[in-house]
Amino acid sequence: MQVTIDISMYPNREDFIPPIEGFIEKINKFDNLKVTTFPTSTVVQGNFDQAMSAVQDTVAECYREFNMAIYVAKIIPGYEAL
Repeated sequence: MQVTIDISMYPNREDFIPPIEGFIEKINKFDNLKVTTFPTSTVVQGNFDQAMSAVQDTVAECYREFNMAIYVAKIIPGYEAL
């Protein structure tokens, strides 16, 4: 099953740009997914299990590296937005 995940990261710090850039850089390392970045969110598309795992791994890695951030995600199974 395919999935579209629309995710936004809101770092809880004054210098919020580096963590957002870090998230985008990390999620783009997954070659098996289609990743499109917009000014307010990043859209991840692909196989459900692979996309969910990639987002989970990326959020965990960003948490370890940048500490606190809030993530807002919309998960749309069976839908290809782009």
